[in-house]
Amino acid sequence: MPITDTALSTESQDRYLTYALSVVSSRALPDVRDGLKPVQRRILYAMSKNLHLNPGSNYRKSAAVVGDVLAHFHPHGDLACYEAMVRMAQEFSLRYPLVDGQGNFGSMDGDSAAAYRYTEARLRPLAMDVIGEIDQETVAFRANFDSTTVEPVVFPSRVPNLLINGATGIAVGMATSIPPHNLRDVVKALLLLLDEPETSISQLVTLVKGPDFPTGCQILNTKAELNDLYTSGRGSIRMRAEWTTEDLGRGKQAIIISAMPYALNKSQVVEKIANLIIERKVPQLIDVRDESTDIVRVVLELAPEANAELAMAYLFRHTPLESNFPINLTALVPINDQGSCRPELLSLKAILEHFLKFREQVTRKALEFERRKLEERIHILEGLMLIFDALDEALKIVRKSDGRSDAAQKLQTRFKLSEIQAFAVVDMRIYQLSRTNIEEIRAELAEKAGRVAEIDKILKSRARVLDLIRKELQGIDERYGDKRACRLIKDNVEVEFNADAYVVYEDVFAIVTADGWIKRIRQTNDVSTTRIREGDRILSSHALSTRDSVAFFTSFGSMYVLKVSEFSASSGFGSPIQKILKFSDGETIIQTFSVKAAIDNEKQPQQQELIMNSPATGPTLGDGDVIALVSKQGVGFALKLSELTSTKRNGKRAIKLRDGDALVAVVHLHKKLALFTRAACGLVIEAKELPQRDGAVIGVSLISVREDDHLVGALSFDRQCKVAIMADNGKEREIASSQITAGHRALKGTKVMPRGEIISIRIA
Repeated sequence: MPITDTALSTESQDRYLTYALSVVSSRALPDVRDGLKPVQRRILYAMSKNLHLNPGSNYRKSAAVVGDVLAHFHPHGDLACYEAMVRMAQEFSLRYPLVDGQGNFGSMDGDSAAAYRYTEARLRPLAMDVIGEIDQETVAFRANFDSTTVEPVVFPSRVPNLLINGATGIAVGMATSIPPHNLRDVVKALLLLLDEPETSISQLVTLVKGPDFPTGCQILNTKAELNDLYTSGRGSIRMRAEWTTEDLGRGKQAIIISAMPYALNKSQVVEKIANLIIERKVPQLIDVRDESTDIVRVVLELAPEANAELAMAYLFRHTPLESNFPINLTALVPINDQGSCRPELLSLKAILEHFLKFREQVTRKALEFERRKLEERIHILEGLMLIFDALDEALKIVRKSDGRSDAAQKLQTRFKLSEIQAFAVVDMRIYQLSRTNIEEIRAELAEKAGRVAEIDKILKSRARVLDLIRKELQGIDERYGDKRACRLIKDNVEVEFNADAYVVYEDVFAIVTADGWIKRIRQTNDVSTTRIREGDRILSSHALSTRDSVAFFTSFGSMYVLKVSEFSASSGFGSPIQKILKFSDGETIIQTFSVKAAIDNEKQPQQQELIMNSPATGPTLGDGDVIALVSKQGVGFALKLSELTSTKRNGKRAIKLRDGDALVAVVHLHKKLALFTRAACGLVIEAKELPQRDGAVIGVSLISVREDDHLVGALSFDRQCKVAIMADNGKEREIASSQITAGHRALKGTKVMPRGEIISIRIA
């Protein structure tokens, strides 16, 4: 075999493009005409043509279907083929299923179908209308993968399957996500477009009111949003579960969820709600249970005197009971009659127009096929009429001939028959040439000639062809049309979400450890005996209520605020803060503060007493307070705080740091600020020397730090106090704040310990 030199880039590009085109046109995207992907079309064709699993026939094992499809049409995985067939049988996946399945075909709880050796299937009546006039030469056929048989390029579908059942798929560089719609709505739009081709999309949207998902749910999009969506072909549908309240007796009330958003795993949603109830995130609910059969019924038991709307508002915000369905109206559009297609992003009107144009072509071809068959029959009938007056002679000729071909040849010569007519006479039985049958032939000839004339009139008039399509669509509507499953909410009123309404009031200690683990315990417990991980220690504990918050300052110069209700209520180690807040790698907590939602004066004395008994406490911050931030290199400034509780989970920048620097100290700023370095240097400066800012900046030098030294802490005070200094030898020394050198910012300070290095400092 000869070897050809070629560039790797050229070959890679050519082969990848070949692969991409194959995925786009032969696997992932549906055809705008019949709304089917190749694997779906092949399954339906094999079930009808090869296995004869039409409606009314006996069911056959799904394994037989999968085997036949793989053997003749689809050389891919058996599991993928079976899953495609299963989906066409699931009433919660397709708005109008095409396959009639018997056995376990999965559920809304995410249960997969039984293996194909256990399930059975046949086609539904609707599938026969999707297959359409397949035997009337209405569509092109192409060779299968091994050229042993042929398969249709597309089905001559009488049903607008792309819109009523939708489609999803991911190709190379593009995808499709078409929601299902109500058949009656789509047929009304098609009929309007037949009568008025210039109909606008806004007029069509008044008929196609929006998607109609098989699971049934509320659709919250406005008419303007739907109009934009169906015009551009892109957007999203906002879905919400359908619910009502029900009296359970004995004074108990419950919320009944009767419909779920489309493509949702019901069991996972129920599990999510159960976890929220266990974590006491929704105090309005006390229990959840799934009582669903073929009908969805999820029961949420309400607490006494609880507000059902508040409970659902929380669930809509924190569970998939309210979710979005992405819209991408991309489909394969035919380029020519040979089966070539290209992907195209379509509007609603374009999809409807493509279907009507296709049905017009199919109807014409079906009429032409019927006329051709009628003319063939008329030709034979005319031959029979020619020999009517000489039947005895014809019989003698046949009797004296040497065989079928010889008899046909002699009849053709004697009566001026065509070859087709001659063979038709030879192949007839004797009794069929009686006078009675001749009369029937004459009647049939007249009937068929009349039908040919009628077909000619129809083909010459586009209006008559469109009238046939109109009657056909009306028949489809009568046979398969039904009421909408989804309800459109025209005036959607959002329940105002107030997070405090879902918090159970409780006095707790909010505990933060040095390694970044957080938890809350009731204030009746002793903080000093709470469990922490080995080698860890309590960094701070805050005596707060579950409605308050804790502010965290980190080594990366960021500030986070977290509600105490989101601290895990645990008698164990708690949870790492990285699971809740978006910390970066290596980011550590250096200081925490209490953020009070509201001060309860009656409880304040008790809280103060508990704070004094706790091993570590955090000061309180509020909007408008001023704090001092100092970095490892002795740089800092004063920051005026605002909108503390509005801080998001990814935090916000409190100080800008130079490369290699880190935030070391954050203190509530009073009149004086004391700064301490590792090398035991101390300096006290006036608070007014710190520039005050409203946002993050780099700051100015507050204490001059040598290259081999760094800041370890800072304290702020109004009057003289005692400072406890922990040395690296484990000994603690107390000094008066008056013993620390006072001066201007950017000075080096003086020694506060004769020997050793400082590890930490605190007010004694």
